Amino acid sequence: MRRREFIAIIVGAAVWPFAARAQRPKTPVIGLLGSTSADAYASRMAFIRQGLSETGYVEGRNVAIEYRWAESQYDRLPGLAAELVRREVDVIVAITTVAALAAKGATTKIPVVFEAGGDPVTLGLVASLSRPGGNLTGVSLLNVELGAKRLELLHEVIPTAKIFGLLVNPTSPNAATLSKGVQAAADKLGIELHLLHASAAGDFDTVFASLRKLRAGALVIGTDPLFNAGSEQLATLAIRDAMPTIYQYRAFAAAGGLLSYGGSSTEPFRQVGIYTGRVLKGEKPAELPIQQSTKVELIINLKTAKTLGLNIPTPMIGRADEVIE
Repeated sequence: MRRREFIAIIVGAAVWPFAARAQRPKTPVIGLLGSTSADAYASRMAFIRQGLSETGYVEGRNVAIEYRWAESQYDRLPGLAAELVRREVDVIVAITTVAALAAKGATTKIPVVFEAGGDPVTLGLVASLSRPGGNLTGVSLLNVELGAKRLELLHEVIPTAKIFGLLVNPTSPNAATLSKGVQAAADKLGIELHLLHASAAGDFDTVFASLRKLRAGALVIGTDPLFNAGSEQLATLAIRDAMPTIYQYRAFAAAGGLLSYGGSSTEPFRQVGIYTGRVLKGEKPAELPIQQSTKVELIINLKTAKTLGLNIPTPMIGRADEVIE
């Protein structure tokens, strides 16, 4: 063998592994932006991963996920979103309205798939539901719009109560809209409604102390990620103070809350996963219509009702999607 040919073979053998590595496809990276904590959203994350798997993506195998959790400190979200932008992730998944707004403020280039309560158009997230435009798309949940109905359901259980509390997080972008809707419903029913604020879990005890001073007969909890994460704590305080209370998600009723009424916490997150996978495959958020989750569930904790000495109306039990006994 000629010396020149021998050298070519040796050099080629040395270079080939590096060339092969260079040709390997880059693993896409999802930046997940959450308002509360990993523990609080563990079950929802399972459905996001399910949706991703339906489009061919499995975390740790052919897609990576970088997590940024604000731990219920919403003022941290813009900074966390900026971190993901600097990281140059392939897509940002923003779970909750306030996270979606932070992601929108951080980038006009990186695709964003969100899960948000309320009207995404009114909130300024997208231009329209059918053709979002820009770099955002996602799933819209029914929750803020159901605040008035939650008050009506609680009043149906306790028709003699004339003083109700409404708990909202004043830092939530939906707080004003929610308060206005529930107040209108209270006026129609002749209920005296008191607005109570909590922007951290440490405020919950103060809220219930205020309810005792007001001699409130019931409490409506406004929808917010902070309250999602604190469902168990809120249910425990409600039972301690014998306070009939309603919230959005089943987790609240399962933890001992009297009633929950709102959208499913499973299917919307699966859809977020599906949309994320489709974006990773090259589809443009501007052309993916906003998915609207319209299914609602009424859950009644009959055990809590008995503890509180309340009789749930038979027609309401008949309408319930689930009765916890």
